[in-house]
Amino acid sequence: MDKDETIFSKLIAERLGLRERQVQGTLTLLDGGATIPFIARYRKERTGALDEVQIAAIAEQNDKLKELVKRKETVVNTITEQGKMTPELEARIADCWNATELEDIYLPYKPKRRTRAQVAREQGLEPLANLLLMQRESNPAKAAERFVTPEVPTPEDALQGAQDIIAEMVSEDERSRQNIRGIFRRTAVITSKVVKAKADTDEAAKFSDYFDWSEQLRRCSSHRLLAMRRGEAEGVLRVNISVDDDECVERLQRYFVHGRGASSELVAAAVADGYKRLLSPSIENEFAASSKEQADDEAIRVFAENLRQLLLAAPLGQKRVMGIDPGFRTGCKVVCLDAQGNLLHHEAIFPHPPVRKPAEAADALAAMIERYKIEAIAIGNGTASRETKGFVEMVCAQLSPDDKGARVGLFVVSEDGASVYSASKVARDEFPDEDVTVRGAVSIGRRLMDPLAELVKIDPKSIGVGQYQHDVDQTKLKHSLDQTVESCVNSVGVNLNTASVHLLTYVSGLGPALAKNIVDYRRDNGAFISRAQLKKVPRLGPSVFEQCAGFLRISDAKNPLDNSAVHPERYALVEQMAKDQGCKVIDLIQQKDLRARVDINRYVSAEVGLPTLTDIMHELEKPGRDPREALEEFEFDSRVTSIDDLVPGMELPGIVTNITNFGAFVDIGVHQDGLVHVSQLADKYVSHPTDVVKLHQHVRVRVTEVDRRRGRISLSMKGL
Repeated sequence: MDKDETIFSKLIAERLGLRERQVQGTLTLLDGGATIPFIARYRKERTGALDEVQIAAIAEQNDKLKELVKRKETVVNTITEQGKMTPELEARIADCWNATELEDIYLPYKPKRRTRAQVAREQGLEPLANLLLMQRESNPAKAAERFVTPEVPTPEDALQGAQDIIAEMVSEDERSRQNIRGIFRRTAVITSKVVKAKADTDEAAKFSDYFDWSEQLRRCSSHRLLAMRRGEAEGVLRVNISVDDDECVERLQRYFVHGRGASSELVAAAVADGYKRLLSPSIENEFAASSKEQADDEAIRVFAENLRQLLLAAPLGQKRVMGIDPGFRTGCKVVCLDAQGNLLHHEAIFPHPPVRKPAEAADALAAMIERYKIEAIAIGNGTASRETKGFVEMVCAQLSPDDKGARVGLFVVSEDGASVYSASKVARDEFPDEDVTVRGAVSIGRRLMDPLAELVKIDPKSIGVGQYQHDVDQTKLKHSLDQTVESCVNSVGVNLNTASVHLLTYVSGLGPALAKNIVDYRRDNGAFISRAQLKKVPRLGPSVFEQCAGFLRISDAKNPLDNSAVHPERYALVEQMAKDQGCKVIDLIQQKDLRARVDINRYVSAEVGLPTLTDIMHELEKPGRDPREALEEFEFDSRVTSIDDLVPGMELPGIVTNITNFGAFVDIGVHQDGLVHVSQLADKYVSHPTDVVKLHQHVRVRVTEVDRRRGRISLSMKGL
């Protein structure tokens, strides 16, 4: 391990509150190409059983430190080229592991636009500036006469140039910057005012809460800060961050002003100018950027958690499903899918106005349910959803009791992102001969069967569970969401013989090219019969096999371990356990009493510790188990179909559709989600909504306020 890696391990361990050995082990695995899910699941002994969140945090800190090393190289090279590098300065840069501190060290040497101070230095006024800073001259104007030249025609001009140099020195002084940062950190206030010309416009209405807003920056929540910054970007609001300027100037003058003479007065004026013109705007910009970054990180964290809950939503499983994309004018697009999600049939029905052919629609629906042996129906939650669900319920109720259709389950499914999928290349490749409405209905049906397998085909930003997702750092957002999808896919596991290219892409160690190679191999050679067969897939070498094999399942494999999360590298260990019990591996899986007799301490070795052995025993108990919950049916209140039906005091059932820092949005069946503010989620204090609710949870809410003009519904869960 080189010097930087040793320092990295120490710094990361300190920052994250981990043991240095855990960090070293994790960094070695990451540098060797191991993925986060693989490390968390199969290398617990090397990391001290760190989870995915901790491993991701180590990876993030490692990347930041690598970037800092590159920045330090740039700083050293630039200062050296200027001929201003000293051994002391080089040592300070080498020992610096704080990005802000590094920039402070670099600031006096950083190439910049031609400033007033630079012009004054070129005019030979730096000695006069140093003379003023000593504050011993009782008559600075007289001293300035020595610096009069054709470029500096008067002593006053010379003094002004010297003050410009002092102002820049103050603004670039490390101690000055740290002190003003401290004041900003403690007392900065963020203020938002409406741009008067925009105050009465429709576009400004959504920002009305911030027309005259002010609060301490350190107390400003992520969603409020992002709302203000969006208003600013749209030209509706003016936002600024400020502190008590007098306090800042006074603090700086204490450092730089000594005495009460004429020289001291000039220095005091230069300090005030340096603060107002240079230092204050610089630190304000710094805090605007850092507060935005913190708000971004929090919004991305909330988005990622919502996405995780959505991807891990309860699946219906392999059933014959009808998917319905409801609509009024264009009718309802109906598709019938087999248990593997393949499209069998599609047609449009028109049960609603303006076409209104309910009898024909009912006959068509009943015929499809019977012909394709439909076991469940998924209805999109968009326009005409409630009306369509009511119509379908009526049709199902009239089916013969002997008919399979009588036991059809009815589910309302989120349409978010379905239109994005239906127009995408993925959908065109899957259904080149079908139009977007058919593809959208297929997506709705498949989401019911397996939300994870279907949603991985859609850009996570289009799924509709984020907050200000278009305002945050897009690179960070993509990285976080991709990591979340990868985590979810690998925690559930993937059926090697049915998974799409898109699902396989997120399996540990694979990616688009190898995922396509696996599907091509499966098409040309038939279903995989063992995990070992993966080694025959083109370009899938030993290291990739090690990363991916444990997350791929073969449901009817000869070796039962191929349908479990037990890694192939541990098959011999499980076989030895079975041999020691005088049985086969399948017996160990099927018979609880045999498993109970296994003493895992006997199998501890230098390579395998108790964490891995415990995981193996849990997996043998329920091999290939799906960690997701069972699916439940849901009914909206029949009394309400639009916002006009709502009355304060009403108690209604609802589904949580989105979670933010300030509360949870709940669909109550009126085509406009209501908000349960965090203060209304429970009878006790709630620090974060996710402590009380999760995405797609079925809840009961009370209507507290209805603002029809702004389309806002306030809800409460207190006492319910």
